[in-house]
Amino acid sequence: MIGCDLTQLDDFTLNLLTNDEVLEVSQDSLGKQASRVAKDGLAEVWVKSLADGALAVGLFNRGILPATVRVDLAKLGLAGAASVRDLWRQKDLGESRGVLQAEVPRHGCVLVRVSGKP
Repeated sequence: MIGCDLTQLDDFTLNLLTNDEVLEVSQDSLGKQASRVAKDGLAEVWVKSLADGALAVGLFNRGILPATVRVDLAKLGLAGAASVRDLWRQKDLGESRGVLQAEVPRHGCVLVRVSGKP
């Protein structure tokens, strides 16, 4: 639900609301809900299993300053390297080994899709 005049949306907001990759996570056929797998102060990591075996991972910063949010790939059930894609920016970020981390703006979230071997 969105409560604004749709004819007045700027490009950023329109892209945010129509981002196919984020909508695919929301509408994934597996129907799993995300759960928190890590919390460190004001940083949290939430994970949702997807039908194709990948994971949607939200790295949240609830603080008032930018922060590095990280989680061990083992906590996500992954061993070795994992392929990472930024869903907001629709951009491949390459491989992560051992730890997944991102710089997250204040009160922000980085949403990534992670594919690897259990």
